[in-house]
Amino acid sequence: MKVEAAFLTLALGFISVNFGGFCYGALQVGFYRGKCGFADVEAIVAGVITAQFFRDPSTVAALLRLQFHDCFVNGCDASILVDGISNQAKIAVENACPGVVSCADLIAIATRDVVFLSGGGRYDVQTGRRDGLVSVAKNVSLPGPAISVPEAIAAFSDKGLTVTDMVLLLGAHSVGFAHCSFIRDRLFNFENTGRPDPSMDPFLANILGSRCPPFATVDNTVNLDQKFI
Repeated sequence: MKVEAAFLTLALGFISVNFGGFCYGALQVGFYRGKCGFADVEAIVAGVITAQFFRDPSTVAALLRLQFHDCFVNGCDASILVDGISNQAKIAVENACPGVVSCADLIAIATRDVVFLSGGGRYDVQTGRRDGLVSVAKNVSLPGPAISVPEAIAAFSDKGLTVTDMVLLLGAHSVGFAHCSFIRDRLFNFENTGRPDPSMDPFLANILGSRCPPFATVDNTVNLDQKFI
């Protein structure tokens, strides 16, 4: 557990440092101190995120995924947003400090908080990002769930990232779950062979196959962390 926690902390710290996005100047820890009167922006976000975490632990995976996708596309500028926990945090912050705090910073702060709540270390988040002004679907180029290792390496290389960076960032997704539809071909018809993927451990394939039967009408989910399968 300590290794996994450190892994999450390192991965998200890497995102915060290397995908800065647009900013008011140099990013800095505590950028909003003194800009919102007596309101503590990070404490407000932490309160919302903590409450949501105990209501729904899947908040961890959701925010990790959101920040990774946002940063990978255009550099942590909130150009990819969805309704949900990030909006709840935005509303709470706007009530205390209207028109000051960017959505990009809220995502970064909130993700740091769920990493800490899930057992990871706490790291400082540099803030001062501006939100992007453009959000165009055709500009989104994310690694797909069926991408091969060489394809993933190439996709990350295009962003100036190494293989080690790729392992850290994709590995951080392992706190979540996946729908059976994303892995069923590997379990039963890998590359149209009618057989499982030979590179997959047979014991794991059997366990996943029982959870994801070939002709199921319901798209079940499986934990990405094999300890909980």
